[in-house]
Order: sequence, then C-alpha cells, then structure tokens
Amino acid sequence: MNTAATATTALSFRDATVEDVDTLVTLIESAYRGDSSRAGWTTEADILHGQRTDPEGVLEVVRSSGSRLLTVERDGAVVACCQLERRGEHAYFGMFAVSPTLQGGGVGKAVMAEAERLVREEWGAKEMHMTVISVREDLIAWYERRGYRRTGRTTPFPYGDERFGVPQRDDLEFELLIKELHA
Repeated sequence: MNTAATATTALSFRDATVEDVDTLVTLIESAYRGDSSRAGWTTEADILHGQRTDPEGVLEVVRSSGSRLLTVERDGAVVACCQLERRGEHAYFGMFAVSPTLQGGGVGKAVMAEAERLVREEWGAKEMHMTVISVREDLIAWYERRGYRRTGRTTPFPYGDERFGVPQRDDLEFELLIKELHA
C-alpha cells in the first residue's frame, strides 16, 4: 500500500477556531523549533532558537476577517496548518506546518494544493505569495518544485524581536516567492 496516498486521502480541512489555538501553536513549534523539529526536515533549530509563534499571533490570524488558518486533521488529530491571507489580486501563504513525523509523506503537498485551490476559487486570487528565510535552500527548492519562483526581493529579518525567534546567525532575511495560480 502506498503510504503517501494513505496519508493524504484521509485528510480533512477546516478553518481554525479559537479552541484550536494552543494545539496549533504546539504543532507549529514542533515543526520548526527544538529537538522535536529534528524528526522532520523543515527544522529551523540550527538557525533560530526560541519561539516560532505564540498564542497571540495564532489568535490574531484566527480572528482576522481577511485571513483564515486552514487546519488539517487526520483521524481526529491536527496534523498540519497554513495561514491564507487575502491581499487583493493575490493571497499570502504562511504559518505552514506539518507534524514532523508526517513530513515527506505527501501531507505538505496536499495542504498546499488545497490552499491554492481555495484562494483561487473562493477569493479569485491570481497568485500565491510567501516569504521564506533565504538561507533555507532545501525548503525553497521544495517550493520551487511546486511551481513557486524566487523573486530576489528580500525583507530584513526582525532581529531583536524575540516573537520571531532568536537568530543564531547574522545573515537572515526573507525572500518573496510567487506562484501564478491557473484555473
């Protein structure tokens, strides 16, 4: 049996609620920070310490009228999420997390495909935008395989604002990636 197909066919998608906030913070932290993140390949533990997000940040996305936090479940457990924000002709994709033990099994691809479908069909978005820490070459390559292109447009990392983590190097910045969404 194909485990990737099994992992993705059993997924259900819904918008996050206030009751999901703590679970989503735990998921996001587990995918990017600390030793638990090393079980997957999306870890940022070597470049950033501290938190990736906090309950206030997640709650802000859940409550925002122009945003939705897509929550993904399998067998009743939250296994992935992503933020979708309406920005006129395009949508912003962020706060993307997949449980470290499920990474590499097709869950991320399925979440991204559903997110793109939703913003295209429900919001009429022509493009999906995201920002990625530019030194995350493996992650950027994964997005490029899914049709995203590097723009070379960067914004500074918020050094000194520990809500985004404690940098372990001095060359961090965000790069904008864009994908055209076709009907």
